[in-house]
Amino acid sequence: MQYRKDFPYADLIGLEIDSIESGMSICTIPFKKDLLNPNDVVHGGVIYSIADTGMGAAVFSTLEDGEFCATLEIKIMYLKPAGHFDLICHTQVIKKGRRVAFLESEILSNKELIAKASGSFAIF
Repeated sequence: MQYRKDFPYADLIGLEIDSIESGMSICTIPFKKDLLNPNDVVHGGVIYSIADTGMGAAVFSTLEDGEFCATLEIKIMYLKPAGHFDLICHTQVIKKGRRVAFLESEILSNKELIAKASGSFAIF
């Protein structure tokens, strides 16, 4: 099974999935001014989106043919503003059961950790 390439929301924010393998993924969002909030930093929703997509991609790499996944919940801690730099998200599956997978993501900007996220995904 191949990860879907048609993803209009990802196109809107410039999100690219760079690597998917063995319960891990790497995603990037190149910096652009359209992603800034009124405080002149990357909007938290963009940071959340890269974590959510990275998690989905990481789980996807562990699925059997005919299985699908969906976000159950994600908790994110914003540690510092992203600034005007590209975002990079590293995600790994921590544990995968029959019905739920647990994941962690680290989001970097200018090689600095700006957010950490943990989440769970349903498998069906």
